[in-house]
Amino acid sequence: MTTADIMFAQPGGRTFHHEYDARTVILALLAAIFIHLLIAFLLAVFGGVFSPAVPTEDQPAQLTFVDLSSVPLAPKNSAFMETDESRKSAEAPKEKTFESNANSIAASEVPATGEAPLPSQTGKDRPFVDLETQSYSLQTNGARPQPSAAPQEKPMPSTAPQTQPAPVTAAEQFAMLTAKPTPANEPSAAAASAYRAYKERTHISGRITNRGVSSVNALGTPLGRYMKFLLDAIGSRWYAFLDRQMDLINIGTTRVVFTVDRSGQVKNLKVVENTANEALANVCIRSIQEAHLPPMSDDLAATLPAEGLDLDIPFTIYPSR
Repeated sequence: MTTADIMFAQPGGRTFHHEYDARTVILALLAAIFIHLLIAFLLAVFGGVFSPAVPTEDQPAQLTFVDLSSVPLAPKNSAFMETDESRKSAEAPKEKTFESNANSIAASEVPATGEAPLPSQTGKDRPFVDLETQSYSLQTNGARPQPSAAPQEKPMPSTAPQTQPAPVTAAEQFAMLTAKPTPANEPSAAAASAYRAYKERTHISGRITNRGVSSVNALGTPLGRYMKFLLDAIGSRWYAFLDRQMDLINIGTTRVVFTVDRSGQVKNLKVVENTANEALANVCIRSIQEAHLPPMSDDLAATLPAEGLDLDIPFTIYPSR
């Protein structure tokens, strides 16, 4: 048997030969090569159709240096803390801890007992900060102090936004009406002189070591004066409505959020929490809606988002004790 012949035995005793011609082998190889080339060509064609186009040339990354030394940065506003007339200082504090309607220098009546940037003092445990106790006065009827015989429920408004400071830092919770803008024409101090908010001295554990009447490091600014006017405008109406509807209102807290735009208009006003009743919620809404706020000055408005200033204010009535 040669390599060109293969004999197969078939049933019945017959045999046959297969001649493998060299030409047949070559043609088979060529056909196989042609088929492979055809498949490769088709893959290349359809692959180019369905794959994304490749950019003709890569653009090099460009790095641009900008001199920011002459670009004014928007100031970061501090938390707001109202400064009472008795705590005003002609001298500005060396450290600006709070934004306020007037300057004040931090002092504490007792030694420091905590880490908050506040004076230490005894008082009631509340989720805000009051450095003193005083009755409220209504602006509508002049300076009319609250009668000494308090009603069954004593109103205690928290006219500052809720915040998330350290547990002992009740001051920062009270003062967190940050980034508050100033009107182009600041309101006259005499306009709100008859109104006083109710205050009740709260317990504070602070780090102030300078001895004196309880006060904080606050810088009086147009922003702080606008904040003072806003809180007084809302608070004076709130107390006036309470006087007329106290018998309808339950003890509890109504928390309201809203935005004051650059023209002084109130937007997106809504109640987000209410542990009292609908009567208190209505009083809070009406007090904000009827507060006439002046427009913000351009320099202060520029430090705020385009939509204006977002506020979160809880109004609380505590039981008399």
